[in-house]
Amino acid sequence: MKMHFCIPVSQQLPDALGGRYTLYSVYLDGFLFCRVRYSQLHRWNEQLRRVFGNCLPPFPPKYYLAMTTAMADERRDQLEQYLQNVTVDPNMLRSDVFVDFLKRVQLDTFGITTKKASLDIFLPDGRSIQAEILTSDTVERVLEVVSHKIGLCRELLGYFGLFLIRFYKEGKLSVMKKLADFELPYVSLRSSEVENCKVGLRKWYMDPSLDSMLMDCRAAVKLIYMQAIQDIEKEWAKPTQLQRQKLEALQKEDNQTKFLELSQEVQHYGYMQLDPCTCDYPEPGCGAILSVGNNEISCSITLPDNQTQDIIFQMNRVKCWQVTFLGTLLDTDGPQRTLNQNLELRFQYSEDSRWQWFVIYTKQAFLLSSCLKKMISEKMVKQAAENPEMQIEVPEQGKSKKYHIQQSQQSQSQKDYSSFRPRKSKIKIAEVDCVLGNIKEEGL
Repeated sequence: MKMHFCIPVSQQLPDALGGRYTLYSVYLDGFLFCRVRYSQLHRWNEQLRRVFGNCLPPFPPKYYLAMTTAMADERRDQLEQYLQNVTVDPNMLRSDVFVDFLKRVQLDTFGITTKKASLDIFLPDGRSIQAEILTSDTVERVLEVVSHKIGLCRELLGYFGLFLIRFYKEGKLSVMKKLADFELPYVSLRSSEVENCKVGLRKWYMDPSLDSMLMDCRAAVKLIYMQAIQDIEKEWAKPTQLQRQKLEALQKEDNQTKFLELSQEVQHYGYMQLDPCTCDYPEPGCGAILSVGNNEISCSITLPDNQTQDIIFQMNRVKCWQVTFLGTLLDTDGPQRTLNQNLELRFQYSEDSRWQWFVIYTKQAFLLSSCLKKMISEKMVKQAAENPEMQIEVPEQGKSKKYHIQQSQQSQSQKDYSSFRPRKSKIKIAEVDCVLGNIKEEGL
C-alpha cells in the first residue's frame, strides 16, 4: 500500500555557480518531511535499482535543456508518483538504501546533526519514559529502546506505534499523526511547529479484538489497559453507567485482564476519536465528532437546530475516499511545514442502492485516511487467515497524500487509488518562482 507522500510545492533557487535549481518540498501525512533536489532523488533511485532491479517504478528522466512550466509540473508530478509507488514494496521500506537516504535528508533539511539525545516518550497514563537515543534513530529503533525499558515483547512491537500528540491545558489531547517506521522522532517532533506537541506511545490497530494477541505479555496488557482508562476518561470510549461502575471496581482491584475483557463491550472502545470538525451531512456546515474503528466510521452530527444525530458508516460499504487540500501552501518564509489547515476528506458510500459522497472538513484528514486504510489492511489479513489460498502481503504503512482514493474490501483484488490535488484557485503563490501541481497515483 502506498504512503501519504506528496510534493505540493517546489521552488526555483539560485545555486553557487549563478544558475538555478529546483528544490522540492516533500510532505508526509501533512507534515513537511524533507526538501530535496532532483539530483539527490536520481542518485537514490540508481542505488535502489542496483539492489532491487527492474521492480522499481519509473523515475522521471533528466532534461538537458531548460524546463518549461509544463515540464516542471510534469516532473514534480512524476516524482510524487515515484515516492508513492516506491513505498508499495515492504521489502523496499525495510532496506538500508531506502531508510538511510530518508534519514539523511530529514536531518539535512532541518539542520540537525547526528548526536546523542534524550527523547521523552509519553504513555497513556501521562507518565513519560526517557529514551536515550541518537537524533538519527528511526521510529523502529526508538520503539526497540522503549520496549526494552518497559519489558514489552519485541514480537509485539508491530501492534504499537509512535504518534505526534498535541496536549491541551484542559486535559484534552489531539492525535496529529502516526509516525512512519523510517521517520526520525527527534526530528519530526522539533520540526512539527505544533504547540505543546509530544511523542506518545499508543496501540496501532483498529480492530479491538486484536487485544487478544497481547494478553500473554504483561507490559503489553499494561499499555492497552492504560490507554483504555485514558480513552474512557477522555470520553473517546463511552461506557454505560452500569459498565462504568463495573470498570471502576475492576480498576480499584487492578484487575487489568477483566477490565479489558469488559471494555470490549463498551461503545467505541479501541476507536480513534478526531477533534470536532464539520461535514456536509445532512446539510453543509453541520458540526461532527468522528470515532473510527472496528470497521466503521461513527459520526455524532450536530444539526442546525442543535439536535444531534448519530450515524454509522460501515467500511464494507465505502467504495473509495480522497483527501483535498483547500488552503495556501506558501507564506513569506517559503513552504509551510504542515498542510493541516483547510483539508477535506470525502468518501463514497453506498446507501439505498446508490453511491453518495460524504464530505468531512478536518485538519486530521490524513490521520483519518490512515485509520481507514488500517481497517482495510486488518480486514484483508483476517480474510487471508480465514482463506489460506489468498496470497496477500500488506505493508504496515499506507497511502499517499493528496487525493487518497481507496477501494474498500469489496473485492479481493484490491486497488488503491490515491491522489492529492490542491485547489489552485485558492493557492497563494509566493514571489519566488514556485511550481504547484497535483498528484495522481494508482497502487496495489
